[in-house]
Amino acid sequence: MERREFIKKLLMRTGLGAGIAVAGTAGLIGYYQPRKEFYGNDAKGAEGKEMLDVSKKVVVIGGGLAGISASLELARRGFEVTLLESSAALGGKLTGWDLDALDERFPVEHGFHGFFDQYYNLNEMFASAGVKQEVFSASPGYPVMFKNSPEEVFGQTPKFFPLNVLSIVGQSRRLDLISFLKNSKGLPSMGEMFRYEYKKTFSKYDSIDFLTYCRQGEALPAFVDTVLHPFSDATMNRMEVLSAAEALRYFHFYFMGSPEGLAFKITNRDCMTALIKPLETRLERLGVKLRKGSTARSMKVHGKKVVGVVVDSPESGPPLFLRLDPATVHQEGFAAYLTTEGVPIMIARKGAGYVAYDGRCTHMGCPVAPDAMTGGFFCPCHAGKYNASGTPVSGPPKASLARLAVALEGGMLMVSSEKDSNGGEAELLACDYCVVASDVRGTKKLIKASQLRHPEFESHVACLGEADPYAVYRLWIDRPLPSAEFPFYTVSGYTYTDSVSLYSHFQEPYISWAKKHGGCVVELHAYAIAPKDIRPEEEIKATMLQELHLLFPESKDAIILHELFMQQSNFTRWAPGDHARRPGLVTPFSNLFFAGDWVKVDAPVFLMEAAAFTGRMAANAIFRQESLKPTPLPIVPMEGLFA
Repeated sequence: MERREFIKKLLMRTGLGAGIAVAGTAGLIGYYQPRKEFYGNDAKGAEGKEMLDVSKKVVVIGGGLAGISASLELARRGFEVTLLESSAALGGKLTGWDLDALDERFPVEHGFHGFFDQYYNLNEMFASAGVKQEVFSASPGYPVMFKNSPEEVFGQTPKFFPLNVLSIVGQSRRLDLISFLKNSKGLPSMGEMFRYEYKKTFSKYDSIDFLTYCRQGEALPAFVDTVLHPFSDATMNRMEVLSAAEALRYFHFYFMGSPEGLAFKITNRDCMTALIKPLETRLERLGVKLRKGSTARSMKVHGKKVVGVVVDSPESGPPLFLRLDPATVHQEGFAAYLTTEGVPIMIARKGAGYVAYDGRCTHMGCPVAPDAMTGGFFCPCHAGKYNASGTPVSGPPKASLARLAVALEGGMLMVSSEKDSNGGEAELLACDYCVVASDVRGTKKLIKASQLRHPEFESHVACLGEADPYAVYRLWIDRPLPSAEFPFYTVSGYTYTDSVSLYSHFQEPYISWAKKHGGCVVELHAYAIAPKDIRPEEEIKATMLQELHLLFPESKDAIILHELFMQQSNFTRWAPGDHARRPGLVTPFSNLFFAGDWVKVDAPVFLMEAAAFTGRMAANAIFRQESLKPTPLPIVPMEGLFA
């Protein structure tokens, strides 16, 4: 029997065939394959010049994937690009740094990253920088470990509908294929995933969370627990606070509308070495001026155009000022206070006087916290530690925290830094165009400081939010984990742990270290920590360690040789109702554009691909104003199969 006829009869017997027949059985069964499309009018062959006749200046704010993407496209067309990045290195969430541990130096980063085949724009960006395919290794499978049921392993799926969907169910131990297809209650929610259509989907489902959506649609509980819940957690937003519409867009992009399905790659070197450094080299060769360690303080606007960006260089910065009641300052140790601009300041009472420091880590500007055990400070983002004098003693930071002046005037403490205390002045970078490609926090701060006098636009930016905090816990242990067959596991049902990465299985120099010492390097991720589960660092680490023991029992007797714990909050929030207020690519200013995964866009893109895609979109918007040929933007199909 031919495959097409077999699938048709199977679906008819199980009750799904009638619904598919309505859509046109002959056109779908057995050979329908999702296809790569090109976004909007940016298809190949669009009219326009290839290069600028007269160079124009562009300031790109933010050195993550969105800013790098925009800068690459603009620079190769003849624009004079200045790329501003407030931290010491490019890369955003792909950035990395070196860590000295166990008498060796290891590269570390924000956490594990998978690079899916449908990251068309991101992969083209890597290719343009000469990134070799040799730095990637194909993942052997997509295993999911559950707390109260056996492990599920999802491998490569066929590219043809409906085989791609049926294979997911067929590979599962918990989901019976025939029962799944016969159970009518399991199909409505699945059907909506195949009916994804941007306007209709967001109009109907953006007002509810994804967990409510699954319950209202009476989706098969086993399918929710086995597939929808663990996969949706990878949005870095908890299912109960994730917009149902955004979840449908997410599943359409990663599987339902993608010809590549669950195929993804991992880097066999750290992302900084494998990806970001080649991109940085490419930017430099194109003439992009890289200003690392330089923060965009505000934008200067004249009429409907941005005329310049005010920049704080590493040697300059805006003056800090804080006025507070001395009675609020603790005798025991340092406490954190915020200026009106949101800058953290650390203050302590010392004898008859006071001591204050700028509370921003000198590595990447993250807020430090008091360390009660040492009397100094630590940066939870990148494991940096300072002593009580603000001098770095371990971790990435190299420079000391800035000491601030404290004076008692009129019964109040006045904490301040002189405007020119660091020997530099802020500068104004003139520009013909500006692309804001910072993260949510940086964008909100920049727009607020710019005082643009556009209340509605500013309120939309102010409504952007960050997802719940995430944590990364990397452990060097003295023995291997024989039961860990895969380099990466998705995890479901635990308080904190959402995934496990075995770095000594896939990435150098961890592979060599493990072979030499007979150990293992394992990393646990908590994707989004619920408010009720926010605990002190030691409690979270202890719980995650217990969860590791449950996942891999042989780890119970392991000795921890070294550890790195980081907790951050910088992923985009995708909550119900956010979409309507989310700012888009275009702004009220004719030469100002936004880029980043937080930008409102009708294309089905997500996470890293959304950053690369919107960076190219911003460049294309500038190209149109200059009558240049736009860059083609490949995407998965805009709509679901049954839209």
